[in-house]
Amino acid sequence: MSEPLRILFFADAASVHTRRWVASMVERGAEAIVITRSPAEVPGAREVIAIAPGQDKASWFKALPEVRRVARRVAADFKPHLVHGHYVTSYGLWAAACGLRVPKVLTAWGSDILVTPRESRLMRMIVRWSLRRADLITADSIEMVDEIASYHPSAPVHQILWGADTGKFLPAPPAPDFEVVSLRVWEPNYNIDLIIEAFARFVSLRPHSQARLHLLGGGPLQGALEERVAALRLLQQVRFHGRLGDVEMIEAIQRCRASVSVPTSDATSVSVLESMACGLPIIASDLPANRQWVDSRGGWLTPVRDIDALTQALLDAHDDPTAATLKGVHNRRRIEREASRRGQMDRMWQLYLQILKPNGKGLKGRKARPQGDAS
Repeated sequence: MSEPLRILFFADAASVHTRRWVASMVERGAEAIVITRSPAEVPGAREVIAIAPGQDKASWFKALPEVRRVARRVAADFKPHLVHGHYVTSYGLWAAACGLRVPKVLTAWGSDILVTPRESRLMRMIVRWSLRRADLITADSIEMVDEIASYHPSAPVHQILWGADTGKFLPAPPAPDFEVVSLRVWEPNYNIDLIIEAFARFVSLRPHSQARLHLLGGGPLQGALEERVAALRLLQQVRFHGRLGDVEMIEAIQRCRASVSVPTSDATSVSVLESMACGLPIIASDLPANRQWVDSRGGWLTPVRDIDALTQALLDAHDDPTAATLKGVHNRRRIEREASRRGQMDRMWQLYLQILKPNGKGLKGRKARPQGDAS
């Protein structure tokens, strides 16, 4: 293109994923404006515009007239080449309904495709309506790509990962004792309570391990989790870090011998990819998205909410440190090969350019399976 690619994003400005995506596109020469209902600074964006702040579901629909008015006003000056909505059941709806006659891109994040549409017929209709108005759809796991295909959108569906910054998330010598980390938020889906219980069992079986559990992420279950840790007499061995910046998070990961991610439902987890990039073996719940990245060469898959299997995985990671280290080496190499953030955003940039080819026919009508293998 002879002029900067101008992208109008509908996305959660407070999300690190939005900030990283926008920054990656600006780095490649784009100009960006973000329309959001969670106002926050987005580095690189020309402007962040807040619409209908709040969290109730009905307001997504009530705000649609304002969304269209704001989109027209922004378009009059900014003249976007395309619109990109992140999270199909919310900002994706806004992007699909914004009224601008430019190509529309939708990115699914996980629950918007794998959970919410199964809760009601109305939400499934909304997802179908939004997807069928897209010119390009992306998702970060094969499971989501296949689920999106079941709606029979006319747009192609590509797997694009959030990816890991392999220049920042690097392997380093771990702490001398057995330390493990969880990077998932403290919400029911992520089963932090199970991790704590399994860790307590591990400590009872390996009392001289000097083990420590690092809990990052923060969330509404903090009080209940802290109470349980106190009841288990693990206050000296479990650290509640909460939300950390990248530098502190990387330091915490690099101290550890394994990373634990055992949600009940999930898409491809950025925290899993980042832990792999740091050279850690992964203990993960046996879900389709995790199977794509974790096998016996890189970690352990455990049945959902199976405390015995999770405890055994911790024991395996502790008892055979050489094997655990080799799993981490395998994971680092795989992320470098298949899931670096730079590589994924380079692919996304090319997809943007393709849908802007003359006549808007660059990708239309062509389905795309994920690139790369799952080995």
